[in-house]
Amino acid sequence: MKKEMIVVLDFGGQYNQLIARRVRECSVYCEVHPYTISLDEIRNMNPKGIIFTGGPNSVYEETSPHYQKEILELGIPVLGICYGSQLLAYMLGGQVKTAPVSEYGHTEVKLSETSVLFRDVEPSTVVWMSHTDYIAAVPEGFRVTGHTPVCPVAAMECPEKKLYATQFHPEVMHTREGQKMLRNFVYEVCGCLGDWKMGSFVEETIKQIREKVGSGRVLCALSGGVDSSVAAVLLSKAVGKQLTCVFVDHGLLRKNEGDEVEAVFGPKGAYELNFIRVNAQQRYYEKLKGAVEPEEKRKIIGEEFIRIFEEEARKLGTVDFLVQGTIYPDVIESGLGKSAVIKSHHNVGGLPDVVDFKEIIEPLRMLFKDEVRRAGLELGIPESLVYRQPFPGPGLGVRIVGEVTEEKVRIVQDADAIYREEIAKAGLDKGLGQYFAGLTNMRSVGVMGDFRTYDYAVALRAVNTSDFMTAECAQIPYEVLFKVTNRIINEVKGVNRVFFDLTSKPPGTIEFE
Repeated sequence: MKKEMIVVLDFGGQYNQLIARRVRECSVYCEVHPYTISLDEIRNMNPKGIIFTGGPNSVYEETSPHYQKEILELGIPVLGICYGSQLLAYMLGGQVKTAPVSEYGHTEVKLSETSVLFRDVEPSTVVWMSHTDYIAAVPEGFRVTGHTPVCPVAAMECPEKKLYATQFHPEVMHTREGQKMLRNFVYEVCGCLGDWKMGSFVEETIKQIREKVGSGRVLCALSGGVDSSVAAVLLSKAVGKQLTCVFVDHGLLRKNEGDEVEAVFGPKGAYELNFIRVNAQQRYYEKLKGAVEPEEKRKIIGEEFIRIFEEEARKLGTVDFLVQGTIYPDVIESGLGKSAVIKSHHNVGGLPDVVDFKEIIEPLRMLFKDEVRRAGLELGIPESLVYRQPFPGPGLGVRIVGEVTEEKVRIVQDADAIYREEIAKAGLDKGLGQYFAGLTNMRSVGVMGDFRTYDYAVALRAVNTSDFMTAECAQIPYEVLFKVTNRIINEVKGVNRVFFDLTSKPPGTIEFE
């Protein structure tokens, strides 16, 4: 399917995939590529626009990522964001220096009402800043279109050359009218019409899978979560009986979840899938003994995950492809490309180097969580499954700080079940992005009845997020938190304290590890 495209050049920032997600919200397809991509490759893509991303470097350092100046002579509109804005200025002869005052977080900016980039945007609005360098002098032909009290060039442009730049991040939710700005760039500057539709993605993906698989056999990693469920149904639409779904119950699932997954996808479920359940709880507990570092746990879980699939594949005979529900946030947080590693995902960075399959198929790799849900609805998957609470691939292994044991898993399962039950009773479940209970590695003295206790502390987490790249702590009513706390301490053996986590993302992650 021929579609208009915006290309995002990745210079190493943490919000780079989020830029693509925001552009796609405008119904325009967008891909992220490393800054090392060649100019010829960009020409061959025939993009309607190019966006330079943020990054941790200083443009005036010799080792910093740059790009050849010829990219600005293609006649394709360019928007530079944060580091990208400084790079744009630097490439064209402007001056970039260390800022006398760094800016981080919410900042009020004054914007030019005559700039097409800020059409229908309030002349004074709140944006998200994150920089230690600044543009000290704009290049010839540019005009300043935004400033703050300590940042003289918060935005600049040269409309004649279709070059625009913002020192702030319009892609994050903290920038109050950032989506309007990106939409103005995509439609008003780049002239896009908006032909990126989820229905088209589903149709095209099914077609591509059929062509790739041919007569081969496919093994799908099914966890029962949103991502793997959508991937499984997508594959079943594409290859039918050639697909076998394997569900590994690693003992790190939510309470009763193994049986719930089997009820949905098993022989008595609504889908015509070849379903195999592998009960590997004790195998995982043994492998995780002594592991306390989060990355080590993720990699152990990931390696055992793939080895089990290899074993099941051998039982089935020849299997050519492995399917996984990898999505964009998994990829960026695993540090693929030029961005920093935040954490390895069991289906991305946590996989071993060698697997016994011809190829791994990841049909959702380019989608964000909200896009995955929309794809699920396009496939006819019930809303109750599509809007299920997100759950990490390594399961409770990354919601238990420190060593994972069977006892700790039981504590988290019971505490989490109480938390989710009370959230639903209060009618709060539909409005939250993600909420769960985790287990800290802290034990403390308590008093229960007339006896001294020395037990664990459970931490409750609840966030609001639309994209899972950024998140803010949700405000749960105190009466609900009190009820949850009282029930956990009274009903869950081994717990004598309950905390509520107020951390946003950034600086934290949504999961604990």
